[in-house]
Amino acid sequence: MKEQRYRSEGTRDERDALYFASAAGLRLAQKQDRILQARCVMCDAGHDLYVDLGEFVGVIPREEGALGIKSGEVRDVAVITRVNKMVSFKVTRVLEDQKKAILSRAAAQQECKAYLLDTLRVGDILPARITHLEPFGAFADIGCGVISMISIDNISVSRIRHPRERFSVGMDILAVVRDIDRESGRITLSHKELLGTWLENAARFEAGQTVSGVVRSVEDYGIFVELTPNLAGLAEYEPGVEAGTLAGVYIKSILPEKMKIKLAIVDTGEAAPPPAPPRYFLKEGRLICWRYSPDSSARRIETVFSPDHAADVLLSKNEIF
Repeated sequence: MKEQRYRSEGTRDERDALYFASAAGLRLAQKQDRILQARCVMCDAGHDLYVDLGEFVGVIPREEGALGIKSGEVRDVAVITRVNKMVSFKVTRVLEDQKKAILSRAAAQQECKAYLLDTLRVGDILPARITHLEPFGAFADIGCGVISMISIDNISVSRIRHPRERFSVGMDILAVVRDIDRESGRITLSHKELLGTWLENAARFEAGQTVSGVVRSVEDYGIFVELTPNLAGLAEYEPGVEAGTLAGVYIKSILPEKMKIKLAIVDTGEAAPPPAPPRYFLKEGRLICWRYSPDSSARRIETVFSPDHAADVLLSKNEIF
């Protein structure tokens, strides 16, 4: 996993509070150019943020509230929504007589983003924290409030209707760098490659077992039931079964060469529970080419991360640095 030199916002470090104990501590943070975190407690009418620093009040002027606010590339909602959340910042000025410190979140983000764009490579595995969810994808903080997106089709192999079926806000995850646009400064992520191949997931099950799954799709020709986030099986159609519910399913057969698991529904009814933290098969390194499908299958499902490896090259195993 790529070392997280810059923490996602909300990732606590008890050492931060040591700098808040006095004016001298805040000045030391300023001198060291240190990035700290504290909770934002208010956004005033001018969209300046107020941060709890103990005896001192931290003020982040509106134009310093987020990278891109000053240029107009980012809307003020990026500032307003920080209330009650942890924010990263640098100390730019200490006003001891007023018990106030002037802070900059934008400066912290600028340093973090420059580092990420300079050091990250496509295929790197790195930690992230989910910040918000939209129907088309999940947004994740990869350091100091720098946000990247995981499109819904890259969250898992098993299809979902909404990212909330896989993630919750504040969840710590791992992700893979899918693309880096250094000109625009955008970094996009993927997630499904860390959740295991078809064989790795299928190895958790045996024909003859009855197990729990989540109904993901009901079609005329059958019902798709998710056994793990990267593995689903097909059961015969039954009336009354609804997507998003738990199902007890009997495993009739597991066919690696066809990438199929045949199921029979035993019962259904309860709504699926909130998403649990992901279980990862890969946690570190750099992916070059990840192949989901078994070697015995005529179908080939893979993700190529490195331009040095052509997409039509068959690999017998996943390649990782």
